[in-house]
Amino acid sequence: MNGDAAKVYRERMRRVLDHIDRNLGGDLGLDALSAVAAFSKHHFHRQFSEMFGLSVHNYVQLARLKRASYSLVYRDEVPIIEIALDSGYEAPEAFSRAFRGRIGQSPREFRNQPDWSPWHAAYAPFHHARTIHMTDYADDQIRLLDFPATPVAVLEHRGDPHTIGDSIRRFIAWRKETGLRPPESATYNILYTDPETTPPDQYRVDLCAETRRPVTPNAAGVVDGEIAGGRCAVLRLVGSSDDLRSAIAFLYADWLPRSGEEPRDAPLFVQRVRFFPDVPENEAITDIFLPIG
Repeated sequence: MNGDAAKVYRERMRRVLDHIDRNLGGDLGLDALSAVAAFSKHHFHRQFSEMFGLSVHNYVQLARLKRASYSLVYRDEVPIIEIALDSGYEAPEAFSRAFRGRIGQSPREFRNQPDWSPWHAAYAPFHHARTIHMTDYADDQIRLLDFPATPVAVLEHRGDPHTIGDSIRRFIAWRKETGLRPPESATYNILYTDPETTPPDQYRVDLCAETRRPVTPNAAGVVDGEIAGGRCAVLRLVGSSDDLRSAIAFLYADWLPRSGEEPRDAPLFVQRVRFFPDVPENEAITDIFLPIG
């Protein structure tokens, strides 16, 4: 397969993943998805499985339950029955069986006290499927800008990256209590360490919300902080942000050597511009900032 043909083929498959993200509560059967890709329904399930390493059925179920799990933990004002219906399940019982089968907890148990280790194990092949063959970056996607010094409220996460969901949940609750909700208050993460090369107990990331008012003492552990100003190279990632490795690797291994720029003595950070599950996952936006001199 030549390069142009391979690119067209990937784009047809990308249409399928985008369609799934936008229609998690709708008809995502084999006939509907093969029509989106404009492939024969007699071969599509094999094409999909060979490309992504998951059957169509398993991929769709994981996509539905991923949005459901995010809504359960991070959007606690949404009733469980509404989450079940939005996930394509006609009855809460069927939703609960599917959720427990994949995650190991009932929806209510996961909402009250999520166990993230089984969740990450269940979603490792899904996240791999979303990134394989689907990520392409080019130098013309990089913007250079002067980022202003930005005061932020900071919740420090220290330790196993698989438990960051608990820190995110605590930070969201604090933001609701104080009125610092997005989009009025921009959301940033400061990435001090690489989870692939750092021992879990030394992993470090800051969850940040832009604010111009001092942070008062609180039980959540949120404190005052600042993101340093200066020149930055910015790469916009549209879609899932669960795995930033390929985008960050492009910045460091490809763009930076060709650019003639030097990294500044400041950590990498990202801005969460549009959030999943508030928008379909393929419409989420994350800007990755590489400080440069």
